[in-house]
Amino acid sequence: MRPAPSSLRSVARGANPAWLIAAVAALVLAAGLSLAFGARVTSLSELVSALSGPPETMGEAAVASRVPRTVLAALAGAALGLTGAVMQGVTRNPLADPGILGVNAGAALAVVIGLASFGLGSLTGYILAATLGAALSAIGVYAIASLGAGGATPLKLALAGAALTAALTSLTTAVVLPRGDIAGLVQSWLVGGVGGATWERITPVLPFIAVGAALSLASARKLNLLALGDDTAAGLGETVWRARAVAALGAVMLCGAVTAVCGPIGFVGLVVPHLSRLVTGVDYRLILPASALSGAVLLMLADVAGRIVARPAELDVGIVTAFIGAPVFIWIVRRKRVAAL
Repeated sequence: MRPAPSSLRSVARGANPAWLIAAVAALVLAAGLSLAFGARVTSLSELVSALSGPPETMGEAAVASRVPRTVLAALAGAALGLTGAVMQGVTRNPLADPGILGVNAGAALAVVIGLASFGLGSLTGYILAATLGAALSAIGVYAIASLGAGGATPLKLALAGAALTAALTSLTTAVVLPRGDIAGLVQSWLVGGVGGATWERITPVLPFIAVGAALSLASARKLNLLALGDDTAAGLGETVWRARAVAALGAVMLCGAVTAVCGPIGFVGLVVPHLSRLVTGVDYRLILPASALSGAVLLMLADVAGRIVARPAELDVGIVTAFIGAPVFIWIVRRKRVAAL
């Protein structure tokens, strides 16, 4: 096997480690805001007291009830940020995102079918169904985009994902409409949110997120090679299809787990990797952890914003991320130019 070219060996040179300190500080700050703000704003002393012992006042009880919600928002944001970065690396597509490529829609449809037709009652069942649906949707998008001359180009992947998302969303609606007994629950879940989080909802998701994150992070070097082109990666001894399959499996597991517990949340996987690249450069060994940290911060802050703007009610985090992500999506398209995708 030939040694990696100098461009690959030097992708991390000059990366400023200060981004890690800033990201951790932002994570701590976002967690503090998530614990402090809601229908009731708590003081710093109530926050400290609630985290150091059993709650004794209304304010401390409010903080204690927000702890699982904050943890779920951090986990979901990290998983979605990591998923987006991996998908963009696997497809070499700057528009790759679980929502845009139809993966969220496939996961949601699988859960709805399982709930409506098979009476799914456990969160583990939701996770397995969502992961299967996400995987089938990802395979379907790639297969559709591979048709015709040129194979699965970034533009064809984006168009195939948009088309399949529309089709799967329509199918989801068709499954839900005749079922008035589950329509309210499903419609609320499809918006995407972290409200009502409990430790019982979080615990079953942890193994899936852990395995998905491990597969994704272990694929960092392979994604660096894929970024050089399939021919170059193969010439350097990498089995291209296997590298893509392992990385995609990690992303699908992360997306399926988050969708099962939170519903489909869009645009986090699109926005976060682009912001991470501005800070870390093009090395996926830095992009992936930066995307995980940034995703956790973004989703926690989006959840806080949703609680504040509609107080005493709240906006689900999926609505807030759509407001954030849509302008970024337009900016990316204009910056990259569709013809060059």
